[in-house]
Amino acid sequence: MIEIISDEVAYPPKFGSPTSLALQYGNLIFISGMMPWNLERNVVVPGDIEIQTRQALANMDAVLKAAGSSMNNILKITFYLTDIRNKQVVWKVRKEFFGENRPASTLVGVSGLVDPLALLEVDAIACKE
Repeated sequence: MIEIISDEVAYPPKFGSPTSLALQYGNLIFISGMMPWNLERNVVVPGDIEIQTRQALANMDAVLKAAGSSMNNILKITFYLTDIRNKQVVWKVRKEFFGENRPASTLVGVSGLVDPLALLEVDAIACKE
């Protein structure tokens, strides 16, 4: 059975949004693209990739905790960057969240995101132990 993880843990969904922040199926957790938004759905510090990366990963951490999991259980993660030159900063922040844990990863350069002030979006697949 598919279980919806609370949509209120990272930031509230927009009225009428057809998506969920995360779904659980068995012991797998599928996390939608996490934006660098605060609880008011505003991008934190427009133009600062380091702070935005921390916020997006903190949002992901909140979703995983709500599902009874953690960042250490991420199996696959994808970063979407509006400027691929920011990858070194993203990797630095990523290491702060993951340490020596190295999930399968993809980094994709994109021309834009749903929020034009966002510099990245991050999605993932995780598991519960």
